[in-house]
Amino acid sequence: MTATAEQQAGSAADKAPPSLLYMVKQVELVVRARLDELVRPAGITVTQYTALTVLERHDGLSAAQLARDSFVTAQSVADLVRALEERGLIRRERNPANRRELHILLTDAGRELLARLAEPVRELEELMIADLSTRQVGQLRQALSKAWRALL
Repeated sequence: MTATAEQQAGSAADKAPPSLLYMVKQVELVVRARLDELVRPAGITVTQYTALTVLERHDGLSAAQLARDSFVTAQSVADLVRALEERGLIRRERNPANRRELHILLTDAGRELLARLAEPVRELEELMIADLSTRQVGQLRQALSKAWRALL
């Protein structure tokens, strides 16, 4: 090995690993791209898919709550809700306790779409964690949850 090759090999070994923030972003970008491949044929975006899954877990949210739980701004949730409502995937109903507030609910068509996407999405998650043991998956869930709470 030449001196230059030795210097390059040594400098590569001396480099610090990428930051955790960078690594989390890498995973997020790959997951988003792969999810986009799965949901695009269904005529929805990843952001719309996320909102539908939030409503699947907590049906009847206000627009503000849906925005927070779907990781979008209050301004962009209006467009998201309008698009999903036009597709017949959600509906809005007045809150009987506060007539000015609308609750957003999944329709049967929204539930059917999520059911059709459930298996491919599960397979994507399985692919992501394929090299992890059950214990490591639990630890990853716990670590990500703690990291998220620490930043709130």
